[in-house]
Amino acid sequence: MLTEIDDRVLAAVNLHAVLGALPRLVELVPAAAATLATLPGPVTLTARIAAGDRARYVFDDDGVVAGAEPRGTRVTLLFTSPGHANAVLSGAGSSPIPVAGPGGIRFLTKVFTPLTDLLSRYLQPTDADLEDPEFADASRMLLLDVAVSAITVVAEHDRSGRFSAGQMTDGDLDITVGDSLRHRLRIRDHHLTRVAVTDDPPRAVFGFVDLRTAGDVLTGRESALACVGDGRIAIRGYVPLVDNTSRILDRVGHYLGK
Repeated sequence: MLTEIDDRVLAAVNLHAVLGALPRLVELVPAAAATLATLPGPVTLTARIAAGDRARYVFDDDGVVAGAEPRGTRVTLLFTSPGHANAVLSGAGSSPIPVAGPGGIRFLTKVFTPLTDLLSRYLQPTDADLEDPEFADASRMLLLDVAVSAITVVAEHDRSGRFSAGQMTDGDLDITVGDSLRHRLRIRDHHLTRVAVTDDPPRAVFGFVDLRTAGDVLTGRESALACVGDGRIAIRGYVPLVDNTSRILDRVGHYLGK
């Protein structure tokens, strides 16, 4: 089993999947929305690794949008290497190199840092946090959002992930939680992307019975195989799509555990 971690892949997961959960955080957590509401105008933040990957987010007082056209104040967080980005985004004590004017610095200290601290708390909750049902539900929804985005990153950049993606035929796969939550992955020419859910039926479904099961599997508290066996995970449709997605999700767990 491949267990080593590629720093470049981990950095891409952090830039696109972990930070990519900020829009959902603002939707789910009132404290995040309240922090964002203090913005006097839009801010475009670009997180960039020198000679490497980058991600752009536009913050406004009513939400965060990934990859939107730049607006308002510009802020860049520069990382010297993938390892530097990973150290910063894991809270290991390193600092990015900010490229910003006074307004951008205020945004980083008063808005961006509190939002990312809050996101970290929801993605790495304590047992005491999970005793609050509302917190637990939001935490599990955010973790699932990160995991689904990370599947597309790992399938594109990780050696094992690319191998699994190479075995996948075209089609849509839905990852669901009960009847209320649904994410869709589209497989085209062995590349995976997130797409909007429509009424068109997917080719396969990987379904968690509830949020608790999803959270427990994604954090390693439960085995996906055991949950399939007892019915807490349901598999429908074209099984090879589900099997290969499950293998990629296993690799995602290695990256999100770092």
